[in-house]
Amino acid sequence: MILTAAVNHNVTDGLYIVAFALFIYGMSGLTGPRTAVRGNLIAAAGMVVAFISTLLQAHVFDGSSTPWLIALGLVLGVVVGIPAARNVRMTAMPQMVALFNGVGGGAVAVIAWIEYRHHFHVTGGHDWALKAEIPSLLAAIIGSISFWGSNIAFGKLQEILPGRPIKVPAQVVVNLGLFVVAIASAVILAAGTHSQALFILGILVAAAILGNMVVLPIGGADMPVVISLLNAFTGLSAGLTGIALNNTALIVAGMIVGASGTILTNLMAKAMNRSVPAIIAGGFGGEVSAPAGGDTDRGPVKSTSAQGVAIQPPYARQVVIAPGYGMAVAQAQHAVRELEKALEAKGVEVKYAIHPVAGRMPGHMNVLLAEADVPYDLLREMDEINPEFPRTDVTLVIGANDVTNPAAKNEPGSPIYGMPILEVDQSGSVIVLKRSMASGFAGIDNPLFYEDKTSLLFGDAKSSVSDITSEVQAL
Repeated sequence: MILTAAVNHNVTDGLYIVAFALFIYGMSGLTGPRTAVRGNLIAAAGMVVAFISTLLQAHVFDGSSTPWLIALGLVLGVVVGIPAARNVRMTAMPQMVALFNGVGGGAVAVIAWIEYRHHFHVTGGHDWALKAEIPSLLAAIIGSISFWGSNIAFGKLQEILPGRPIKVPAQVVVNLGLFVVAIASAVILAAGTHSQALFILGILVAAAILGNMVVLPIGGADMPVVISLLNAFTGLSAGLTGIALNNTALIVAGMIVGASGTILTNLMAKAMNRSVPAIIAGGFGGEVSAPAGGDTDRGPVKSTSAQGVAIQPPYARQVVIAPGYGMAVAQAQHAVRELEKALEAKGVEVKYAIHPVAGRMPGHMNVLLAEADVPYDLLREMDEINPEFPRTDVTLVIGANDVTNPAAKNEPGSPIYGMPILEVDQSGSVIVLKRSMASGFAGIDNPLFYEDKTSLLFGDAKSSVSDITSEVQAL
């Protein structure tokens, strides 16, 4: 019996090692669109191996109800997850990521609640060691914050909630008070008390309200960083739960997610010239409207037509396309790809300028363009494309607003001052495709639209690009 248990232990540990290797190898494939699908499949295979290894552990099936609960969880996950992932539109991918990320944090909070009920209601709390209790309580706090914060992020991205910052009086004091309540409840519970139910509820409720209060004041312009930060929180809470449950798979997977989310959060914050504490403090970004005709202190804008736009690119040496969220909303990536091919057929060199925070999540534009089979070699990151704008004849800005705003360089009083941007204003000519003169998520006007070299083509991006392509092909 002891030999069998040892063999089983060695088998599960071996399978966990295989799973970790698949996790890491799969993540390495996510560095580029060409290998991203394969990387996802490899990482998914690693999760299957980790799941099987967990099922092989002897204690998993203790109790007659456990297999049914596992089967129920699998069925619910498959029935809800697969259709949701397959049917989601690319424009809704950021909120899907926020929602799925929140589910992970919520699962951690539920596990902490179940562990509490098991150890205090079944065993009277006598066998819940501090080395398991402390990480479990911390995971409950972080996971609950991640779950409720992700729900708010989903609501803002889905436009169920206003995208503008929503603040309450004494916001910092309220948040600090909620954090103190959650931590104090965890400390009292770990120290031992007869009112366990009161303090575990104090942890979950205070952390839940804190998760809402942290994300509500954050505007749409900072939402890509928020999603990444909450992802890191979920990973950290999962790793802590793994320590509490002595589950190696949860520890490693949680730490991988937490570390990668933290690195990405830092990179995204730098790309916006913002600190993470400033983002958490909130107050920046919310989509607002400007006068439709461009009637501002900067003067009128120069409107154009598809025919007017089509005259310029075919006679250019180099054309740069700068996509943004407007392209995603219009699902114009395939139309943009056809325009690119039409220009290349006339001997024009075409490149794509990709800003790190274009769209509503990291890599949003890369995914959309990969979906349209745009060659990866044509994509240029911000630092790579910016030196090329002075020798670019025409830049097509498709739905990108804040990431092309020269106020970030020229106006010290601007909220986005210092944020690295795509320097499209250095091009010989700029053509901006927009639905209206509405501001971007930062809620500020873009002086690029009023420059003499800039022309605006108003309308749905997909229709506008298709019209331009037809005119180019007719030349």
